[in-house]
Amino acid sequence: MSPGMLLLVVMPWLGMSAALAEAGALPEYRPAMSLTGTLRNYGGDFGGLLHRWEEAFRRYHPELKFSDTLPGSDVATAGLITGAADIGTSGREAMLVELEAFHDSAGTDLVQIPIATGTLDVKSTTWTPVILVRDDNPIKGLTVRQLDGIFGAARTGGYQGYHWSPEGARSAGQDIRTWDQLGLRGEWAGKTIQTLGYAPTGMTNFFQQVVMNGGSKWNPNYREYVEAGSKLISPTPGGDTLGTDRMLAALNADKFAIAWGGLRQSREFPSLRVVPLAAKEGGPYVLPTRESLQNRTYPLARSIYMFVRCDLNGKLDPRVKEFLSYVLSEQGQHEVSAGNVYLPLTADVVSAQRKRLE
Repeated sequence: MSPGMLLLVVMPWLGMSAALAEAGALPEYRPAMSLTGTLRNYGGDFGGLLHRWEEAFRRYHPELKFSDTLPGSDVATAGLITGAADIGTSGREAMLVELEAFHDSAGTDLVQIPIATGTLDVKSTTWTPVILVRDDNPIKGLTVRQLDGIFGAARTGGYQGYHWSPEGARSAGQDIRTWDQLGLRGEWAGKTIQTLGYAPTGMTNFFQQVVMNGGSKWNPNYREYVEAGSKLISPTPGGDTLGTDRMLAALNADKFAIAWGGLRQSREFPSLRVVPLAAKEGGPYVLPTRESLQNRTYPLARSIYMFVRCDLNGKLDPRVKEFLSYVLSEQGQHEVSAGNVYLPLTADVVSAQRKRLE
């Protein structure tokens, strides 16, 4: 693969926001009804974005009130299951046990609506996983299928939502365990790929869904670390912690290793670099930028969500539908852009999600 195959287009963020605001790019919010009463949100606050949405929405519906319980994304589904919430606000996809619990209690499936794109490199947000190697590693790019071969293992299937599907199966013949299987020669031939990444977390669930087709069987040499700053990390007997810095230090010390982690954290290790990724064989191979996340050409782009429930006839609460219609509008996505943390959705994504509200 030549460097010319890599998609490295970077658009200034303000220019990208302006492009999104062009006439007709996103639907304008126009109230379909007058709302009163209280709308209950349960989960995370998206770094203040939820409050900005609420304040702006109340300009159209001054008689509506919001009641927010916002300890974090991990309670978003619980609020809906217990009836304490109308909307669950989550910085990650729902996990298997949450999907099963919701279905068992509600008799319907949890509806997960993406309401903005995750960040590139902002800590304590829904940031984008990147693939990291040392600078002296000659690999030019990887496909998502190759990532599965490297980090995953043979399996009989994977979970799509809460349904086990044999479509996620793959054989041991698709394992990629040495660097020469990726075309590297010389000192790299026959050398084992040492894999590093995170222990179970919302990011890990995302990685398994996107890269491993919902499977959960990892390369036997996979070494797990905990995202520093977001989980309680217990020291090892030597007093060390198995956090992000230790993972990146281990990668930095091993030229035959590969890791998935965060872009911002990796900047503390200048001898590491990000590997371009392709959704399928033949490319394009894309580096993570704000533009490639927003237009979803980078395969590991993430979203933040509002979780909602439909009744047994598939209908949303009218107040919930109205609020989501605002969030998925030009005005709502302008608030995302103005916050300069999360990235606004494209018109195509907005259109697809608005259809789900019907």
